[in-house]
Amino acid sequence: MNCKQFNTIKLEEVLVSLGHLPTKQNEKEAWFLNPFSTENHASFKLDKRNNVWYLHSEGIGGNNIDFMMKYLKASVKEVLEWAEKQNFSSFQSQKDYHSKSSSLNYHITEIKELQNENLKIYLQQRGLSPTVYSLVKEVHFAIGEKKLYAIGFENLSGGWELRNQFYKGSLLKKDISVVNLNNNLEKNKNVVVFEGFIDALSFVEMKPFFNGNLLVMNSISLLNRTKEYLQNYSEIHLFLDNDKPGEICKNEILKSFPEAKDHSEIYAIHKDLNEYFVFRNNTKIEKQQRIELNPKQEQEEIETNQAHPNYKRKR
Repeated sequence: MNCKQFNTIKLEEVLVSLGHLPTKQNEKEAWFLNPFSTENHASFKLDKRNNVWYLHSEGIGGNNIDFMMKYLKASVKEVLEWAEKQNFSSFQSQKDYHSKSSSLNYHITEIKELQNENLKIYLQQRGLSPTVYSLVKEVHFAIGEKKLYAIGFENLSGGWELRNQFYKGSLLKKDISVVNLNNNLEKNKNVVVFEGFIDALSFVEMKPFFNGNLLVMNSISLLNRTKEYLQNYSEIHLFLDNDKPGEICKNEILKSFPEAKDHSEIYAIHKDLNEYFVFRNNTKIEKQQRIELNPKQEQEEIETNQAHPNYKRKR
């Protein structure tokens, strides 16, 4: 990635990925608290149309490169090295892969049921069994001249989240994913929310008889889209990551939906639900491998976590 490419990425997504959410916004602009220091008033303005920023409290501004150089206190080279490791959805191709005349660098060549043994092994390494195969696809795609394949998880706009042992990315339009696990095809009133689809698949393994919807955000930049969709449910369960962006997302959702239930304490000493699930499998803990969404069982899990030397109480 070069400077020109990084500056085309939506700065709003960069800010959200770093844990900074707007205090107010419209189609043209968004206002944030100063991301460089502590302030009580939003003085950081993002011009969405021109993708530039201005910090009124310091009288400075610029583009994405300028922002990250100041934020990371780093050189241009270091900023670009950091950017290469990220997975910004607004840097992904948004064009329909059915267009044969497309000259896009990224395109999908085939989508089919999961068959590839390497991909099955990848899922096994994440603690996942054939139980979840029906929820994913095998997606073959190309990046330039390089042909690849990955586990594919479809979103509501027909885009795909892609994972294999060496690749993490997305193709086509970025959106949330929603999976109906109600065999009766009735409209569900309860939903379980995750940041990534591997966590969602882990939940299915742990609670195979769950009757409701899975909502996968696919990117924390889709928080507003997620909250909009959650208005359709009366019972909301959160299994978000135990990091700063996950904490911010959780708090924003709880602010909008006070009755939502946060379950992150169950896996408090782990980054996310899948890491916890793999840990339990690898250590061969004999307790039943399920989450019952049950206060009594959750309390047992929380007390076990609190006894662990790596546990840090949340504030």
